[in-house]
Amino acid sequence: MHRILKGIFRFLPVQLLFLHFRKYQLLLIFWVIILATVTGNFAAHFGAVSLFLAPEYLGEINFVSMFLLGGSIAVFVMAWHITTFIIHSHRIPFMGALRQAFLKYCINNSILPLAFLIFYSVVSIRYQWINEHAPGTKILRLQLGFYLGFLLLIFLSFAYFFRVDRDLLKTVISKITNPSRIREIIPYDTLDYEYDLIRADTYVTETFSIEHLSKLETYPPRLLRTVLRRHHRNAITATLFAYITLLLLGIFMEEPILRIPAGAGFLILFAVAMGLVGAIKYFLKSWELIGWMCIALIGAMLVNYKVIDLRSIAYGLNYHLPEKDRPQYNYRYLRHVFSQQRYYDDKRLGEQRLNNWKKKKSLGGATKPPLILLCISGGGSRAAYWTFRSLQYIDSTSKGSLFNHTVLISGASGGMLGASYWRAVHDAYQQGKIPDPYAARYQDNIGKDLLNAIIFSFVSVDLISPFNKISIGGYNYTKDRGYAMEQELIRNTEGLLDQKIGDYRQAEWEGSIPQLIVSGTIVNDGRKLMVSAQPITFMTQPEYSSKDSMHAPIDAIDFATFFSKQNPYNMRLTSALRMNATFPYVLPVVKLPSVPAMNVMDAGMRDNFGMDITLRYLFVFREWLKENVGDVIVLQVRDTKESNISSPTDQNSLPKMLSDPLFVIQTKWEAFQSYTQTYLKDYAPNFISNKMHFITLQYIPQQAGNAAALNFHLTEKEKTDLYQSIYNPLNQRQIDTLAHLLQ
Repeated sequence: MHRILKGIFRFLPVQLLFLHFRKYQLLLIFWVIILATVTGNFAAHFGAVSLFLAPEYLGEINFVSMFLLGGSIAVFVMAWHITTFIIHSHRIPFMGALRQAFLKYCINNSILPLAFLIFYSVVSIRYQWINEHAPGTKILRLQLGFYLGFLLLIFLSFAYFFRVDRDLLKTVISKITNPSRIREIIPYDTLDYEYDLIRADTYVTETFSIEHLSKLETYPPRLLRTVLRRHHRNAITATLFAYITLLLLGIFMEEPILRIPAGAGFLILFAVAMGLVGAIKYFLKSWELIGWMCIALIGAMLVNYKVIDLRSIAYGLNYHLPEKDRPQYNYRYLRHVFSQQRYYDDKRLGEQRLNNWKKKKSLGGATKPPLILLCISGGGSRAAYWTFRSLQYIDSTSKGSLFNHTVLISGASGGMLGASYWRAVHDAYQQGKIPDPYAARYQDNIGKDLLNAIIFSFVSVDLISPFNKISIGGYNYTKDRGYAMEQELIRNTEGLLDQKIGDYRQAEWEGSIPQLIVSGTIVNDGRKLMVSAQPITFMTQPEYSSKDSMHAPIDAIDFATFFSKQNPYNMRLTSALRMNATFPYVLPVVKLPSVPAMNVMDAGMRDNFGMDITLRYLFVFREWLKENVGDVIVLQVRDTKESNISSPTDQNSLPKMLSDPLFVIQTKWEAFQSYTQTYLKDYAPNFISNKMHFITLQYIPQQAGNAAALNFHLTEKEKTDLYQSIYNPLNQRQIDTLAHLLQ
């Protein structure tokens, strides 16, 4: 038994596995991240699991998408072999005595990749069966595509990049990647010596037989190092090729056929990152920590000197004004712009718009028609799909009454994507551009994936090639994942959201369509940014302070008024919606051209339900509402249950005792907002003579605790659950109440 155990322990694959855990564990982090992602334990709220288990190509989960993902897994696996070979080859000098040394190293270094592939197959089959409702034959095709892609890339790697024969590419690359030349400029340090040779007795050959290392011929150490260095050069060539691949994919990101699945892009990025980590470790050795510090310092300097900017921009807005002509973002300038006179001027314009709306509704004989305001909650694609489903269902069952009686739409994040699309569909129908606003394809469109385009751009453009330019509305901009998200949203919605803010101005003014107020949170100081096609200065401050022209608290910014010199109505609607839905890190913070730059994030940070804007709007026009309308209906569409928005937690462990007090505001922020608004709902009816009614539609999953995830991707199972939620008895009672009020 002792001899058997010793033989296993001295087996080269086992020794290499132990080596990875003993030395330079940083490389194992890449495996840990991928493993945690596919199991749903990492970035689950961002929908990362779907990128790897159900990848999309050209909007579909198919043979090609899995083929591309399999190929990218192969690239990552080869990067793993390449990097560990470069770092650890001096510990296995006997490899230099083998023919096709790198091939043999890869075979013996494959315990971890093979274990991952087996685990991935089990998890992906289960996910595709349960979450995507894929039939068995389709799952078989998907798995076949995955492994064909994997095997093809592995074969090409060994057939081309790691053959010893020279060709033109290797001749050129060898001049710039020769490890010995690069090492000459690295300071010598006696700490660079590492006497930690692997003691192995047997290894696996290229024919998968087991041979004893004692049979190898002995060669001088210098000759062995020379042979290994040649393999290092070939390995570095492969890493550069992966980088160039990402670079080209980023340049041609507009071509759908070249947009590989986001999970595949991430794996190639990880391959490049692993190569970078390995290169720094190999070339700098004991100077590695200093090297990482220098890289961080250079990155900080590039940001400080504005060579690199991690923020995005709003497309269509003029960023080219000199700094002296830009608005000053300080209280003195705000007080000047949002003056008392402008407050009342804009309020009169708002009343005139309401008069125009009432004139259209009174044609049916109603002297005091019911008026509806929509409050939409945030929640990624989940909220977008649920919002569109709810509004379409009510409008169709009420024969268009919901759209006709709605004067204002406000809300946050993903829900506003669905509400804006709902308005765009019905606006197109009114103009005769589409024959049927209730066609099923519109519901399908809002449920299409956005995450793949965002992550693909993040991998291939934001991190690799942040210099792509695009011209929109007469101005030049840089492409990033924000732009990719907008383009995908426009494609998904058949171009109906490809509009500028000003394109809706006349229709809103006439009362033909509801007014849309798209908000965001200004990171600089916490104020609310409000984007509308109408002037809304009356929404920027509480009325009680409007008489104090010197010290009135300005708690919100009217975008078009503040940026009046920068062509604000030329900004794309999708840019406003993206600001409204800027989930941290998934989408970049948007900078606006003020001094200092105004930085905008998700509206949900201030109000995830749209209630703040709605109630201020009602208060400002309370006198007009008393005289001109009957019932005032606030229709709130939420993607969470109002009665139980957050599950109770218990500090039953040391980590929770330490983290809960620190992160309570972050983790319970949505619940804080929801409970606070219950007080506002109590007070609101009093200022319009108790004519106000609150109707709330809630996404209630069919299985408690199994709600759709909050991200920009929906599985087929989640879509079905969201679609059916409208039939929940609680929602049906609310719809019946609304129908009665609209009669």
